[in-house]
Amino acid sequence: MSKVISAHAVSVDGYITGRDPGAGRGLGDANMLFDWYFNGDTPSQTFDGFKLSEPSARLFDAAAARVGAIVAGRNTYEDSDHFGGGSPHPAAPLILLSHRPAPEITERQTLITTGIQDAVSVARQFADGKDVGLMGGGVLAAALEAGLVDEVILHQVPVLLGAGRPFFQELPKHVHLRLLEAIPAPGVTHLRYEVAR
Repeated sequence: MSKVISAHAVSVDGYITGRDPGAGRGLGDANMLFDWYFNGDTPSQTFDGFKLSEPSARLFDAAAARVGAIVAGRNTYEDSDHFGGGSPHPAAPLILLSHRPAPEITERQTLITTGIQDAVSVARQFADGKDVGLMGGGVLAAALEAGLVDEVILHQVPVLLGAGRPFFQELPKHVHLRLLEAIPAPGVTHLRYEVAR
């Protein structure tokens, strides 16, 4: 059965962006969170141009191959320059969750304004039996609150950013995680958790 998963690069102190993220600036001064995409000799089987270490490539490509649709929040969408009118995943359509209009949205993207449950439902239809990926701290927090998340993957980068946008926004309840896998790799430690039900 299709799962709902979240996979994010995050600093040790819990930030997914640095200072001053935004259109044309990406993640602000936190682009180093993605150095591990290019610090190895193993080409990604999913993303052209990524050359990861062997342990990173193994986990990254396995997770990416499972994804059939992406739900992203408005901050992530804006910070990523609207994903160039496409999607952050080369084979998975983008569902944008936002409470305000998005006149810049393209025919390759779908806007959902009615909440996380509707966004995930539409994404499941697009995913055609594959997993739904979540992008952005707000999307993840809303999906966790709604009980929709099955796995959380943290690509923890050994840096303390000191400021930026925190990954986990305030949650109304505790969420217990079970560690399924921990993979140390050059420049990153991959932590894969199952959300305890």
